[in-house]
Amino acid sequence: MPPNLTGYYRFVSQENMDNYLRALDINVVLRKLVCLLKPDKEIIHTGDHMVIRTITSLRDYVMDFDLGVQFEENLEPVDGRKCQTTVSWEGDQLVCEQLGEKRNRGWRHWLEGDRLHLRMTAEDEVCVQVFQKVK
Repeated sequence: MPPNLTGYYRFVSQENMDNYLRALDINVVLRKLVCLLKPDKEIIHTGDHMVIRTITSLRDYVMDFDLGVQFEENLEPVDGRKCQTTVSWEGDQLVCEQLGEKRNRGWRHWLEGDRLHLRMTAEDEVCVQVFQKVK
């Protein structure tokens, strides 16, 4: 049975964000700004429904979805694109596939103790973020 990810998580670290954003064709000014942000995550996980809020001082991003059901995700605030997105479990990892203009786009969340890990991919780039559960 997959874990319940409900909780509030504070940013700890990230690796390779600039190259990941470059793969999404984000301009250099916005890339530099995003690399300075320290986002928090709030996850509400109820059965097959999830809400994931990414909270920053610049802008919040909310994903509200049912597991295993494809939906149109509006990523215009992020990179000006829309994707056909499906989020499902692969073992203990929450896996998101974002079909659209960019190859190999998506992410994975998993827990290791009280730490939430996020692995984001686009084209051949991988960015990893780590968050600490606080409540």
